[in-house]
Amino acid sequence: MASDKARRLRAVLVPDGMADEPLAQFGGRTPLQVARTPNLDEMARVGVVGMVRTIPSGMAPGSDVANLSVLGYEPAQVYSGRSPLEAASIGVALGPADVSYRCNFVTIADGMLRDNTAGHIPTEQADVLVRALSDAFAGSHFEFHTGVSYRNLMVWRGGEVVACTPPHDILDEPIAAHLPDGAGGAALRDVMQSAHEVLGPLRPGTDIWFWGEGTAPLLPSFVSRRGLNGAVVAAVDLIRGIGVYAGLDVLDVPGATGDLRTDYAAKGRAAAAALATYDFVFVHVEAPDEAAHDGSAEEKVRAIERIDAEVLAPLLAAPQRPAVMVLPDHPTLVRTRTHTSDPVPFVFAAPGFAATGQAATSFDEAAAAATGLALESGAALMDRFLAETA
Repeated sequence: MASDKARRLRAVLVPDGMADEPLAQFGGRTPLQVARTPNLDEMARVGVVGMVRTIPSGMAPGSDVANLSVLGYEPAQVYSGRSPLEAASIGVALGPADVSYRCNFVTIADGMLRDNTAGHIPTEQADVLVRALSDAFAGSHFEFHTGVSYRNLMVWRGGEVVACTPPHDILDEPIAAHLPDGAGGAALRDVMQSAHEVLGPLRPGTDIWFWGEGTAPLLPSFVSRRGLNGAVVAAVDLIRGIGVYAGLDVLDVPGATGDLRTDYAAKGRAAAAALATYDFVFVHVEAPDEAAHDGSAEEKVRAIERIDAEVLAPLLAAPQRPAVMVLPDHPTLVRTRTHTSDPVPFVFAAPGFAATGQAATSFDEAAAAATGLALESGAALMDRFLAETA
């Protein structure tokens, strides 16, 4: 590694789903516009602000595709499904004939998908249910593995890729039209029905839902592509798994939960401390996305404010003085409680950095759009961030 004087350190902070649309309850402002974000606003005044499209045309607006894009990959070239990335995070190896699925614990009532998180089930309770499923399916082609909270994993050894619907896209809708279909769908439906019978006595009202299907990807390492050694600070398995495939070290942060109860300050401290060792730190905070999926604009505002104060502030104040970029991976709308493919605002700045005409007086969706700077991919943004802060 080069000496500290020769190194330009970078940090990327992703408040998941932070972007939104104007809301009537906020007088036509977005949660980001309502939130008190003095650190983001100061970055906007001295840095580069604009909009970027993180979801390529024709691809679903998931955090998998979006975060690959933010890290500078072209998702259309490397993406093979969400759950294989999560499998890597928890150390589950996939063979060339294996297919993995995200296995959400959900709440289904009267044939309707009521909650995609089963009441944000604690990981300890989820583990009990996963163990029961593992026992019930022992000796079959179906394996179950514990993840974090409601986010768990099923591997179909020698299985089939069946297109499944994300549960957060069908909240308060009948499930009948969204059950796995086509070749292999019947087998997955049978597993879901058997799981219903297993879980009923253990946690009434809790079911499983498959989505995020895929096979093991071939992802070139971030280190080899960018010449930077790096680390990931994240609680959710998806982001940690992307880090594994990208060749980044995945750091464990006590108190980081991947939901609204996460320890924001612990993430901020961990990210700032990592800059003493790594050239690049990727920090992901799930909370704004969770608030939007819950339909709570107020909680989303609170999450954004805490990210600004407790995660971004320590990064900006780190003794190593890194260049910092902040952007959501995708919008998550409080109104619909789901993701969109719309472009998102970004800002980056560095010590001693002079804005090149795309500064703004604040950081939000409208201010970013008003700069006129619009990039068509996350790869283009990463290229620009690294080049302009070199």
